[in-house]
Amino acid sequence: MQSSKRLRTLGIDPGLDRTGWAVVEQCGCRDPFLVSAGLVHTAAGTDLPRRLEIIFNSVREVIAAQRPDALAIEEMFFVKRAASQGATIQARGVIVLAGQLAGLSPAMYNPRRVKMTLTGNGAADKSQMQRIIQLVLKLDKPLSPDDVADAAAIALCHVKTAPYAAALKAAKVKLR
Repeated sequence: MQSSKRLRTLGIDPGLDRTGWAVVEQCGCRDPFLVSAGLVHTAAGTDLPRRLEIIFNSVREVIAAQRPDALAIEEMFFVKRAASQGATIQARGVIVLAGQLAGLSPAMYNPRRVKMTLTGNGAADKSQMQRIIQLVLKLDKPLSPDDVADAAAIALCHVKTAPYAAALKAAKVKLR
C-alpha cells in the first residue's frame, strides 16, 4: 500500500558565522526533492547577542515561509576549537527555540549517522556526501556552500529515517 503522506523537512547545519538550511520534501513513495535552501550569514564583527538574534529571526522566517512538517538539526558531536564550540552551541540553541516556538520538536542527528544513512559509510568524505546529495535530489550541480549541502544531508537523513522511527514508536506504544 502506497502512502500519499507528505513529509517536508527543514534541515539545519548550525553555526554562528554560517548556518545552512535546506527544505527537502518527500510525498509518499516518490523520490525526495529539494524545495529551497539558503545560508544565514552573520558578520564576525557583530556582537554575539545580535548574531544570535539574526539567526533566530532568519530561522523563524524560513519556517514561516516554507511551512515544514519537521525540523532536523545537526547534533553537536565534536568541534575542533573550544571558542567556536561555545558559539555554535548558542546558535544551535536559538535554532531549537525557533523550531519549538513554531511547534517543531527537533530531531537531532550526529554527522556520522547522517553519513551512514546516506552513503552506508559513517566516515564518508565531503565529496562523497556532495555526490550522493546531488544524485538523490537529482540536482544539476552540487549544493554550495558546504553548510547548505550539510543541511540538505541532515534533512535527507530525517526523510529516510523518520517513517521507521514513527513506526517503531507506534509499535512500542501498542506493546504497553
